[in-house]
Amino acid sequence: MNIQNNIKEIKNNIFKKENFLFLTFMIIIFILDRFTKLKMINNFNGNSYYINDYINLELIWNTGIGFGLLSSNTTLIYNFITVFIGIIILAMVLTLIVSKNLIEKIIFSIIIGGACGNIYDRLTYRAVPDFIDIHYQNFHWFVFNLADIFITLGIILFLIRGFIVKK
Repeated sequence: MNIQNNIKEIKNNIFKKENFLFLTFMIIIFILDRFTKLKMINNFNGNSYYINDYINLELIWNTGIGFGLLSSNTTLIYNFITVFIGIIILAMVLTLIVSKNLIEKIIFSIIIGGACGNIYDRLTYRAVPDFIDIHYQNFHWFVFNLADIFITLGIILFLIRGFIVKK
C-alpha cells in the first residue's frame, strides 16, 4: 500500500511547475559542464595551460568516480560503477520529485545536474574529462571538473542542512 501511495505521489508531483524550474536548473548546470568540457577536449587535449601559481588546466581522463577514486581499467568494474551511479541519480530524481522542501530540491538539483554531466561523459567517452588542477608547489589536489564542483557543493550544502535543520 505504501509503494502505491509513493507511486501516486510521484505521478501527482512530476508535472508541477516548480519541478520544471528545478529541471531547468539541472539542465543549465549540465550545459555549463558540457561547455567547459568540450572547450577543454577541443583546445587543450594533451596540453597543460598555466593560469597562476595555484591553478593549471590539464586534461586528464578519469575512469573512476569523483576525484579519480576507484579508477579501473576493468570493464566489469567500470560498468558496475556506471550502473550504480545511474541508480543513485534516479533515486535522487525521485526524491526531488516527491520532496516538499524547497532547500532540499535546490540541493538535489545541484547534485543531479553535475552527476548527469559526468554520467553523460562515462557513457559517451567511457571516461570523464577532468581538467582543473589546483596545486601548491609540488602538492597537487585531485584533478576535477565543473560537474565535480557542483556535486561537491551540493553534498556540502546537504550536510550543512542536516546539521542545521532539526527534525
